[in-house]
Amino acid sequence: MKYLIVGLGNIGPEYVHTRHNIGFDVADALAKSLDVSFSSDRKVWKAEGRFKGRSLVIIKPTTFMNLSGEAVRYWLGFLKIPQENLLIVTDDLALPFGTLRLRPSGGAAGHNGLTSIIECIGNERFARLRFGIGNDYPKGRQADYVLGHWTTEEASALTGRVETAVEIVKTFASTGIQAAMNAYNNK
Repeated sequence: MKYLIVGLGNIGPEYVHTRHNIGFDVADALAKSLDVSFSSDRKVWKAEGRFKGRSLVIIKPTTFMNLSGEAVRYWLGFLKIPQENLLIVTDDLALPFGTLRLRPSGGAAGHNGLTSIIECIGNERFARLRFGIGNDYPKGRQADYVLGHWTTEEASALTGRVETAVEIVKTFASTGIQAAMNAYNNK
Protein backbone atom coordinates (compact mmCIF):
# COMPACT_ATOMS: atom_id res chain seq x y z
CA MET A 1 0.00 0.00 0.00
CA LYS A 2 1.23 3.46 -0.91
CA TYR A 3 0.43 6.70 0.93
CA LEU A 4 1.00 10.33 -0.04
CA ILE A 5 1.91 12.47 2.97
CA VAL A 6 1.97 16.19 2.18
CA GLY A 7 3.51 18.76 4.50
CA LEU A 8 2.34 22.26 3.64
CA GLY A 9 4.59 25.29 3.81
CA ASN A 10 6.38 27.94 1.82
CA ILE A 11 9.80 27.62 0.23
CA GLY A 12 12.60 30.05 0.99
CA PRO A 13 14.87 30.71 3.95
CA GLU A 14 12.63 33.46 5.33
CA TYR A 15 9.87 30.89 5.95
CA VAL A 16 11.95 28.18 7.65
CA HIS A 17 10.47 27.19 11.03
CA THR A 18 7.62 29.70 10.86
CA ARG A 19 4.14 28.82 12.06
CA HIS A 20 2.83 28.47 8.49
CA ASN A 21 5.60 25.94 7.74
CA ILE A 22 4.77 23.45 10.47
CA GLY A 23 3.70 21.02 7.74
CA PHE A 24 7.23 21.11 6.33
CA ASP A 25 8.66 20.60 9.83
CA VAL A 26 6.47 17.53 10.42
CA ALA A 27 7.40 16.16 6.98
CA ASP A 28 11.10 16.64 7.82
CA ALA A 29 10.69 14.86 11.15
CA LEU A 30 8.78 12.00 9.49
CA ALA A 31 11.52 11.58 6.86
CA LYS A 32 14.18 11.61 9.57
CA SER A 33 12.29 8.96 11.58
CA LEU A 34 12.22 6.75 8.47
CA ASP A 35 15.89 7.50 7.74
CA VAL A 36 15.19 8.94 4.29
CA SER A 37 16.19 12.22 2.63
CA PHE A 38 14.41 14.68 0.37
CA SER A 39 15.39 15.32 -3.22
CA SER A 40 13.98 17.78 -5.71
CA ASP A 41 11.36 16.44 -8.09
CA ARG A 42 8.47 17.88 -10.08
CA LYS A 43 6.95 20.74 -8.02
CA VAL A 44 8.11 19.17 -4.73
CA TRP A 45 10.85 17.98 -2.46
CA LYS A 46 10.17 14.26 -2.16
CA ALA A 47 11.28 11.45 0.13
CA GLU A 48 10.13 7.84 0.11
CA GLY A 49 10.25 5.44 3.03
CA ARG A 50 8.60 2.37 4.46
CA PHE A 51 6.74 1.83 7.71
CA LYS A 52 5.15 -1.48 8.76
CA GLY A 53 4.96 -2.69 5.17
CA ARG A 54 3.49 0.55 3.87
CA SER A 55 5.21 2.82 1.34
CA LEU A 56 5.13 6.48 2.39
CA VAL A 57 5.81 9.14 -0.22
CA ILE A 58 6.42 12.39 1.65
CA ILE A 59 6.25 15.62 -0.31
CA LYS A 60 6.78 19.28 0.43
CA PRO A 61 5.34 21.35 -2.44
CA THR A 62 7.72 23.96 -3.88
CA THR A 63 4.85 25.88 -5.47
CA PHE A 64 4.26 28.10 -2.42
CA MET A 65 1.28 27.53 -0.16
CA ASN A 66 -1.38 29.08 -2.40
CA LEU A 67 -0.62 26.65 -5.26
CA SER A 68 -0.05 23.48 -3.20
CA GLY A 69 -2.92 21.74 -4.96
CA GLU A 70 -0.99 21.59 -8.24
CA ALA A 71 1.69 19.40 -6.68
CA VAL A 72 -0.83 17.25 -4.79
CA ARG A 73 -2.92 16.63 -7.91
CA TYR A 74 0.15 15.73 -9.97
CA TRP A 75 1.65 13.27 -7.45
CA LEU A 76 -1.68 11.61 -6.60
CA GLY A 77 -2.18 10.92 -10.30
CA PHE A 78 1.40 10.09 -11.20
CA LEU A 79 1.79 7.60 -8.35
CA LYS A 80 -1.79 6.31 -8.72
CA ILE A 81 -2.43 6.73 -5.00
CA PRO A 82 -6.09 6.51 -3.97
CA GLN A 83 -7.39 9.69 -2.37
CA GLU A 84 -8.17 7.85 0.89
CA ASN A 85 -4.39 7.34 1.24
CA LEU A 86 -3.70 11.08 1.06
CA LEU A 87 -2.87 12.98 4.25
CA ILE A 88 -2.23 16.74 4.37
CA VAL A 89 -0.32 18.18 7.36
CA THR A 90 -1.12 21.84 7.86
CA ASP A 91 -1.14 24.69 10.36
CA ASP A 92 -4.44 25.82 11.89
CA LEU A 93 -5.18 29.18 13.51
CA ALA A 94 -8.46 27.93 15.00
CA LEU A 95 -6.71 25.42 17.26
CA PRO A 96 -4.71 26.32 20.37
CA PHE A 97 -0.94 25.96 20.02
CA GLY A 98 0.17 22.34 19.88
CA THR A 99 -3.30 20.85 19.47
CA LEU A 100 -3.29 18.05 16.90
CA ARG A 101 -6.54 17.14 15.19
CA LEU A 102 -6.93 14.48 12.51
CA ARG A 103 -10.01 14.62 10.27
CA PRO A 104 -11.11 12.49 7.29
CA SER A 105 -12.42 15.49 5.30
CA GLY A 106 -13.66 19.05 5.64
CA GLY A 107 -13.50 22.52 4.20
CA ALA A 108 -10.55 24.85 3.86
CA ALA A 109 -11.55 27.12 6.77
CA GLY A 110 -9.79 30.03 5.06
CA HIS A 111 -6.49 28.18 4.63
CA ASN A 112 -5.08 28.97 1.18
CA GLY A 113 -3.14 25.72 0.89
CA LEU A 114 -6.23 23.63 1.61
CA THR A 115 -8.29 25.82 -0.74
CA SER A 116 -5.81 25.13 -3.54
CA ILE A 117 -5.89 21.37 -2.91
CA ILE A 118 -9.71 21.29 -2.85
CA GLU A 119 -9.84 23.26 -6.12
CA CYS A 120 -7.24 21.06 -7.84
CA ILE A 121 -8.56 17.63 -6.84
CA GLY A 122 -12.20 18.68 -7.03
CA ASN A 123 -13.43 17.73 -3.57
CA GLU A 124 -12.83 17.97 0.20
CA ARG A 125 -12.63 14.22 0.82
CA PHE A 126 -9.05 13.90 1.98
CA ALA A 127 -7.55 13.45 5.42
CA ARG A 128 -5.82 16.34 7.11
CA LEU A 129 -3.77 16.61 10.25
CA ARG A 130 -4.30 20.10 11.60
CA PHE A 131 -1.51 21.42 13.84
CA GLY A 132 -2.72 24.20 16.12
CA ILE A 133 -0.65 27.38 15.98
CA GLY A 134 -2.97 29.49 18.15
CA ASN A 135 -4.25 32.94 17.29
CA ASP A 136 -2.51 35.32 19.65
CA TYR A 137 -2.17 38.28 17.31
CA PRO A 138 -3.56 41.82 17.19
CA LYS A 139 -6.49 42.52 14.86
CA GLY A 140 -5.32 42.86 11.27
CA ARG A 141 -1.96 41.16 11.91
CA GLN A 142 -2.89 37.58 11.00
CA ALA A 143 -0.41 37.34 8.09
CA ASP A 144 2.47 38.57 10.25
CA TYR A 145 1.55 36.05 12.94
CA VAL A 146 1.20 33.07 10.60
CA LEU A 147 4.44 33.88 8.78
CA GLY A 148 6.21 34.69 12.06
CA HIS A 149 8.50 32.53 14.15
CA TRP A 150 7.51 30.67 17.29
CA THR A 151 7.84 32.32 20.68
CA THR A 152 10.56 30.93 22.96
CA GLU A 153 7.91 29.15 25.02
CA GLU A 154 6.27 27.62 21.93
CA ALA A 155 9.63 26.58 20.46
CA SER A 156 10.52 24.65 23.63
CA ALA A 157 7.26 22.65 23.41
CA LEU A 158 7.38 22.20 19.65
CA THR A 159 9.67 19.16 19.42
CA GLY A 160 7.33 16.97 21.45
CA ARG A 161 4.27 18.04 19.48
CA VAL A 162 6.05 17.42 16.15
CA GLU A 163 7.06 13.94 17.37
CA THR A 164 3.43 13.22 18.24
CA ALA A 165 2.37 14.45 14.78
CA VAL A 166 4.82 11.98 13.23
CA GLU A 167 3.28 9.16 15.29
CA ILE A 168 -0.18 10.21 14.09
CA VAL A 169 0.97 10.05 10.45
CA LYS A 170 2.47 6.60 10.99
CA THR A 171 -0.70 5.36 12.70
CA PHE A 172 -2.80 6.76 9.85
CA ALA A 173 -0.72 4.77 7.34
CA SER A 174 -0.43 1.57 9.36
CA THR A 175 -3.87 1.15 10.99
CA GLY A 176 -6.15 3.69 9.28
CA ILE A 177 -7.67 7.05 9.98
CA GLN A 178 -10.30 5.88 12.48
CA ALA A 179 -7.71 4.19 14.70
CA ALA A 180 -5.45 7.24 14.48
CA MET A 181 -8.32 9.59 15.36
CA ASN A 182 -9.33 7.40 18.31
CA ALA A 183 -5.77 7.21 19.59
CA TYR A 184 -4.76 10.85 19.22
CA ASN A 185 -7.59 13.35 18.79
CA ASN A 186 -8.21 15.50 21.87
CA LYS A 187 -5.00 14.35 23.54
